[in-house]
Amino acid sequence: MVYEGSSMKLITAIVKPEQADNVKRALSKIGVHGLTMTEVKGYGRQKGHTEFYRGSEYEVAFLPKTKLEVAVSSKNFKKVLDTIQKTAKTGKIGDGKIFVTSLSAVVRIRTGEKGEKAI
Repeated sequence: MVYEGSSMKLITAIVKPEQADNVKRALSKIGVHGLTMTEVKGYGRQKGHTEFYRGSEYEVAFLPKTKLEVAVSSKNFKKVLDTIQKTAKTGKIGDGKIFVTSLSAVVRIRTGEKGEKAI
């Protein structure tokens, strides 16, 4: 089975939860109508923070984040990447990261479409 895929990318963005809906709306405006959104926890340079609950102090090591995954063709890649970056940016520590992976195959389960047609 031969798959088309070298021209497709998977963009994975880890953003602040409060920015996720803004990113979704901005992507919809530029023609992206499918994405996967997952609630995740993690830490980076932001580290954790200390909170108090019922008089006891405890450390929150993993902070809530939202992971967005979008498969795009190479021709839309730069526009989608720029849109996510501009929309998710608050200028404060913890804004997140964007990872880009080349996709070797995409198959739409329902129709069997492959490659960019399946995105």
